[in-house]
Amino acid sequence: MSLFTRSRQLSDDTAEGGAKPDGDTGTADPVDGTAMDDAAENAAPAPPPATKPGWFGWRHRYPRAARGVSLGTTVLAGALVLFALLVPNRIERIEFASFVRIPAEGVLLAGLLLALPPKPRRITSVVAGAFLGLLTALKFTDMGFYQILARPFDLVLDWILIQNGTDFLRETFGRTGQVLAVAGVIVLLVALLVLTTLAVVRLTNLMVRHRPVAGRTILILGTAWITCMTLGVQIGTVPVATKGNAEFVGNRVDQVRAGLRDARIFDKQASVDAFAKTPPDQLLTGLRGKDVLFTFIESYGRVAIDDPAMARQTDAVLTEGTGRLKAAGFESRSGWLQSPVTGAGSWLAHSTFLSGLWIKNQQRYRSLTTSDRMTLTKYFGKTGAWRTVGIVPGVRRAWPEGKYFGLDHIYDSEHLGYHGPYFSWTPVPDQFSLEAFQRLEHGKKDREPIMAEIILASSHNPWSPIAHMIDWNDLGDGSVFHRIKKEGTDPTEVWKDPEKVRAEYRKAIEYSIRSLTEWVERYGDDDTVLVFLGDHQPVPTVLAGDTGKDVPVTIVAHDKKVLDRVADWGWTDGLKPAGNAPRWGMDKFRDRFMTAYGPQG
Repeated sequence: MSLFTRSRQLSDDTAEGGAKPDGDTGTADPVDGTAMDDAAENAAPAPPPATKPGWFGWRHRYPRAARGVSLGTTVLAGALVLFALLVPNRIERIEFASFVRIPAEGVLLAGLLLALPPKPRRITSVVAGAFLGLLTALKFTDMGFYQILARPFDLVLDWILIQNGTDFLRETFGRTGQVLAVAGVIVLLVALLVLTTLAVVRLTNLMVRHRPVAGRTILILGTAWITCMTLGVQIGTVPVATKGNAEFVGNRVDQVRAGLRDARIFDKQASVDAFAKTPPDQLLTGLRGKDVLFTFIESYGRVAIDDPAMARQTDAVLTEGTGRLKAAGFESRSGWLQSPVTGAGSWLAHSTFLSGLWIKNQQRYRSLTTSDRMTLTKYFGKTGAWRTVGIVPGVRRAWPEGKYFGLDHIYDSEHLGYHGPYFSWTPVPDQFSLEAFQRLEHGKKDREPIMAEIILASSHNPWSPIAHMIDWNDLGDGSVFHRIKKEGTDPTEVWKDPEKVRAEYRKAIEYSIRSLTEWVERYGDDDTVLVFLGDHQPVPTVLAGDTGKDVPVTIVAHDKKVLDRVADWGWTDGLKPAGNAPRWGMDKFRDRFMTAYGPQG
């Protein structure tokens, strides 16, 4: 029987009711395979495949829900990756337009993953996901640094600040608050790394399963990116086409390179000292016999004087202080200095002021304090004409760097005789610190002239609660401040409202200024010379957009000859510097001061 005849007969039989030809055993024809095995046809239906128990089994029992969960997980993965690619590293730049941009890095990464063979693709997706998580964590870290220091995190130089930050948390919110905060940060970091990695892997698998659609989408997005970049398309002020992550990484690479070069640059700068070879008997001759007090007011920045929300109250305090000092026979001159830091890092500002070098990071600070560079305090000590002391209530543990500054004696928070409470970060209220200086050093009879470095810490962040002025005779051992602290504000409540933060900051600055001016009025004499200044501007929450780093600086003296020596500086009369008063880098003060008070021909 020909193949054609056989096929036709089978077709006819089927049409007539499916009867099989005589002699057909039901075995499949080896050529066309159209017959079915009778046994297979008559056999009972096979049981459904066994389902896996638990988490995996539910997908078979609830297929519709499984599809919904799968779709939702994919959408969340895509949203997370898009967020990580587009989120800025500054809080004030976060807006809706930031998240409707086209990231060049995302388009290129998708194209690369689609083109790679299976094994390299899996490795690349895992590495890319983890890197994206680290990049996002760095952006979040930058947000915190911008909020406190008005600058990004330095990958080379800022690791030491993490410990300082945890110490601040403990001193402000207690040990429990510190532990909870640190644990929360670690958990969030691990979760971010894991989730971004899983998200990239999931999206990669999705692209591979739908390769044609994925390829067309990448091509469309790439074309749109090029078009938007060429035409400069924007949503408001935000460009639609972005390569922000590439620029972010590039800036970080440049930052690391600059950090590694900075040590060599600093060593070269530190080797130059105009007074290194000056004989001791020719140093600071214009101040011989005077008590010279260099006093830093924490976070006393230009914003306290210029900001309209604070200017009226601060001006009143400075005007009152100027008048009271004048009535006591003191004159004053004020100008501006530019600090190397904003928001925090007081020790960098202090060392800049005293060393005449620009100490802008921890690496420079360590290099300075392990060098033989002379500071103002060391030069006063070198003359042999002054006893040099430090009043540093902010120091609560071993401070090996203190030896570098060449002070004969240092009084930290444990040696001022204070038995009152901490005011958040501040261990000792300013009024008590100054009274302790009077009791321990300045008020002694038959003493030699004193050069003192005094740190006033009451205006340290978080400015809640803060002390207030009381009668100097009531200070005692400081126990009175327990009641004063209870009357103060709660920092956790204050920091919920930026305007409350700004108000408390202003009050803290006023308290520090009043403490200092009243001390001079009460204890100052014909030989008192006071130089006081802010160390840096406060945190951006208080600055409200001000990006300057200026701080006020003032010289107060009873002896008119002292101020005559700086008459050519052009500083403003009184405790408040004029807006157009001279402005120097803080590193310039040391040499100008030593020149003004050195031998004059």
